[in-house]
Amino acid sequence: TITQQEEYGEKVLAYDGKQLASNYEVSFDKIVKVGGVNVALVDVGDGGNQCGPATVIVWKPEGGTVQSITVEQDECGAPPAAISDNAIYFVPYLLPGVSKPALQWSPTDGLTTSGNLTYMPEPGTDWKDVDPSKYDNVVDAFHNEAVYRLAETLLGKEMPEMATRLLVGGGTEKTASGAFYASGCVPHDCGGNDGFMAVDPANNKLYFARRGDKPEPDAWPAVNTWPAEVREAMDKALGSPN
Repeated sequence: TITQQEEYGEKVLAYDGKQLASNYEVSFDKIVKVGGVNVALVDVGDGGNQCGPATVIVWKPEGGTVQSITVEQDECGAPPAAISDNAIYFVPYLLPGVSKPALQWSPTDGLTTSGNLTYMPEPGTDWKDVDPSKYDNVVDAFHNEAVYRLAETLLGKEMPEMATRLLVGGGTEKTASGAFYASGCVPHDCGGNDGFMAVDPANNKLYFARRGDKPEPDAWPAVNTWPAEVREAMDKALGSPN
């Protein structure tokens, strides 16, 4: 059962009265057969933008009592479940510069790590292959190897954090010269953790910025080296300092 005691309170997942999980968003996904055992998958999470829920796996071994396990890879839920005959796989969504374990679960072995996945751009892609019309989000530009390598040089260890600041965002806009750009923010922290990225494929250039409390934004490369139109787009997107 999934019940909610208060109108705006948490929902509770239970089986035969035994509580298995609770949160503000609890929804039944499906029942699948894994290794000959019927397994229920339930999405449980805080709700909110750009954050997937955790997956609660519920099963009842033959002759045993109901059991459950919550699969959660980070504060933003779990990757979607991929079902095979003998296991459920959780393949993480990777941001540029990030490595994460791929997990698998089976009724006999439980939750185990099947390997480690590392973000990788498409080999052999270059500036001429950049096509913003195909990007749902400016983070998709990192799939291009030339963009990724330059971003890696500019940002270093800041690359995953910068990409996270672009996650909640839409498509791109273009400057008069043909560079394209977009702004975004960290899930659940729009207005507090905002970022900006511009790509100039004609001149093989990238521009990144994040607005903090300082008069000038943190920028890669230094903002005083930016073309005026890109600086103007960034100021408009992130808001000029007070």
